[in-house]
Amino acid sequence: MDTARERSVPGAQSVARAARLLRLVTTAGDDGLSVADLARRADLTRPTAHRLLAALHREGLVDQDERSGRWMPGPELYLMGTVAASRYDITGIARDIVRSLAVRTEESAFLSVRRGDETVCLLREEGSFPIRSFVLSEGVRFPLGVASAGLAILAFLPPHDVDAYFERHPDLSEQWGAAHGEQRLRARLRETQARGYALNPGLIVEGSFGLGAAVFSRDGHPQWALSLTGVEFRFGADRLSDLGRTLLAHAHQLTTRVAATHR
Repeated sequence: MDTARERSVPGAQSVARAARLLRLVTTAGDDGLSVADLARRADLTRPTAHRLLAALHREGLVDQDERSGRWMPGPELYLMGTVAASRYDITGIARDIVRSLAVRTEESAFLSVRRGDETVCLLREEGSFPIRSFVLSEGVRFPLGVASAGLAILAFLPPHDVDAYFERHPDLSEQWGAAHGEQRLRARLRETQARGYALNPGLIVEGSFGLGAAVFSRDGHPQWALSLTGVEFRFGADRLSDLGRTLLAHAHQLTTRVAATHR
């Protein structure tokens, strides 16, 4: 869908559309996606999607399987990623903290990063409890304020950034349900600020609860989040406060580590 921001700079619309396709390709998994699927998910016509994919293919940013015709990430994305990782990737210093969080709580633990108006899951560590929630895995994206990680990040952004986010996304409730309308979501943001961590009480998948805590950059911006997910009965009132304290302690540990290593 076109936006005023996409139309304000010559060529910006094509760049935004190509970026949407790249994001979809990188989250499609090993099997890739067909041009029809990509066009539908990116809200583009099939000819437009094919034209953009062909241009991206010439630059090595996407690749096409010769047998299936499906599209997947290209070699140039890998090269770009390795360069960007030295500045943005904290998975190396976070992996043992995410693993510790999973061991301590016995729930699935995650590291997510903010990318624009979304969060992207970077790491997943399984806990020992045999019943698991599969809402989140590496590469999965959610809008800020939907999953617990994005709710934690949005809650600690400056107020003007939060206001601007709601202006850009007036249709959250249409896409994610009435619980994500601005008034109700702002109430959860206030609750998150008061508690220090976010709670998602089964709003994405019924019976699947999540907790999220922001991880801050060296200059104090909420750029990442640690989160936990599990089945509802594991997140009762008798256990929730303990899980929250453990999550916040690990998030503080990672924030301290980021400050010491990402200068």
